[in-house]
Amino acid sequence: MLGIDIGGSGSRVALTGDGAGRAEFAGERIGITAAGSTVPDAVIALVRRALAEWPAAAGDLTGVGVGATGLATLVERPDDLVADVAAAVAEATGRPARVAIAIDAVTAHLGALGGDSGAIIALGTGAIAFGTDGRDIWRRVDGWGHLLGDRGAGAWIGMQGLNEAMRAYDDVDAAGTVLLDAARQRFGDPLTWPGQLYTRADRAGVLASFATDVVAAAADGDSAATAIVAEAGREAARSAAAALHPALPPVIATTGGVFRAGGALTAAFEQTLTALRPDAVLQASAGDPLDGALILAERAATGAIATHAPYVWVAR
Repeated sequence: MLGIDIGGSGSRVALTGDGAGRAEFAGERIGITAAGSTVPDAVIALVRRALAEWPAAAGDLTGVGVGATGLATLVERPDDLVADVAAAVAEATGRPARVAIAIDAVTAHLGALGGDSGAIIALGTGAIAFGTDGRDIWRRVDGWGHLLGDRGAGAWIGMQGLNEAMRAYDDVDAAGTVLLDAARQRFGDPLTWPGQLYTRADRAGVLASFATDVVAAAADGDSAATAIVAEAGREAARSAAAALHPALPPVIATTGGVFRAGGALTAAFEQTLTALRPDAVLQASAGDPLDGALILAERAATGAIATHAPYVWVAR
């Protein structure tokens, strides 16, 4: 089984099989340009690289699962992409394999809940909540990118932090002074920030890089940073509660690197979720989105999943 996870901060690929262990490598993060997302090119390139790096296993490949950010909103024809992946596999191996591609929330869900029903909230570079039973119920909340949503995510935290820094730079509000100092350390002179951010295809990832500084400032007790991190937790809880469809088991798993911030973020998340859904049970994540991509590959190989646009596409 070949699994691929593509997000705003990077990409990862894993190959696994009976008795063969698990091999992995990491790739570049994707970008968003005026022409759209670079996800299609990245997926094909990663598939070809994987088959070239692991030629001994390529001939036994039966399933490919891909989870990618922006697949439903920034890729014009996901059904064409899944066909292109299947063609690339057949060209490289000389035999067909079952292929499924999905929005990153689906693979995050599969990984976090081990394929079971319920809801997840994923906070990485972007943010998305997803509730599903894998058959009839499919509820997506957020995942709209750093300009329209991704509430509580790394890019959101980074952007809020830079906003506070700029207010301090403009002498509007000195509360962001600590964040201004941190941003200067990372990005240099504030006069250069628009040029560094507005022109970058991977600006979501660049914004998310500053989230580590905001979280660190919050851990040190800075009030402006603490307020941002706490609000990120509240936003995540609101999205998770909205994704938990009444017909689903009241189970929510958290996933994504931003939750490692702990502290004010985790406290605000748990308090808000309890207020919104007191029946919900928080569950430790069973795995990550790359684990979910491998589960997706297995389900594609066994015919246990079908196309359900705009969430999952399976090659014919």
